[in-house]
Amino acid sequence: MPSPIALVAAPSSLGLSRPEGRVPRVDLLPEALMDAGLGSRLGARVEHTVLPGPYEPERDAELRVRNPRGIVAMSRELADVVERVVRAKRFPLVLGGDCSILLGCLLGLKRTGGRHGLAFMDGHTDFWPPEASLSGGVAGMDLWFASGRGPSLLSNLEGRGPLVRDEDVAVLGVRDPEHWGAKVSAEHVRDTAMAWLDLSTLRRDGIAAGVTRAVERFRATGVDGFWMHLDADVMDDAVMPAVDSRQPDGLRVDELGELVARLVESGMAVGMDVTIYDPSLDPERHAARALVDTLVRGLGALVPASETR
Repeated sequence: MPSPIALVAAPSSLGLSRPEGRVPRVDLLPEALMDAGLGSRLGARVEHTVLPGPYEPERDAELRVRNPRGIVAMSRELADVVERVVRAKRFPLVLGGDCSILLGCLLGLKRTGGRHGLAFMDGHTDFWPPEASLSGGVAGMDLWFASGRGPSLLSNLEGRGPLVRDEDVAVLGVRDPEHWGAKVSAEHVRDTAMAWLDLSTLRRDGIAAGVTRAVERFRATGVDGFWMHLDADVMDDAVMPAVDSRQPDGLRVDELGELVARLVESGMAVGMDVTIYDPSLDPERHAARALVDTLVRGLGALVPASETR
């Protein structure tokens, strides 16, 4: 019997900029997490690898984002894999890469014909239009495009947009200090039909209450299940400094582990992607081990207990 979890490597950095010439190494995330024991502890192995095309450093003059066509091509290839794994009744755990891989994951789900929600766990809302972005990186706009906003090349992949409806999204754990789209009069997540459960809300009400609210939302909207997006920068900066856009505070390992575990225990989670952790910023791999511990705590219910030790 194959493992319930199918690991998929999607080591793309197409959605990131390269400030001051530094090349982010989020492409090393799958290898680093496997070296830190993720596969052995979950009883799973990397079964598929989806590689990005070449990085184009200049912003597209019309769309105002970097690598839009490369991201579309990557999304389609990743969707092929996610669709195949989900149709086989298994759980794809997609190891990025940057947050632009979310588009391919959701496209794969959309191809199955079902209606799915999104549990969006990220330190940032990633909900702002290209004209508001200083970097032009799609990794900072993935929720904007996934919800059907912005240029159709990215917001209407294969004519299937939106990949997720506003009312089917729960935004969990974000701690953005400001409304990044305000300067171009772009709407804020809090003004949409998405459920807003930021870090302060989760801390005030408790993780259990937050998950209950999110799951009740998913059940009420009638989705067939939901995808989980986990950007490593949702974690406490003290344990996860190896990210491209650091902020103080964040969910502790135990809090994030509980959050993912309770989402999984709902029985509605169909897959997950993990993004933004940069091993080149974590030479001793302390952050990698913290992230692996979090994922094992969160996903352990999917595999026999003896395999998660």
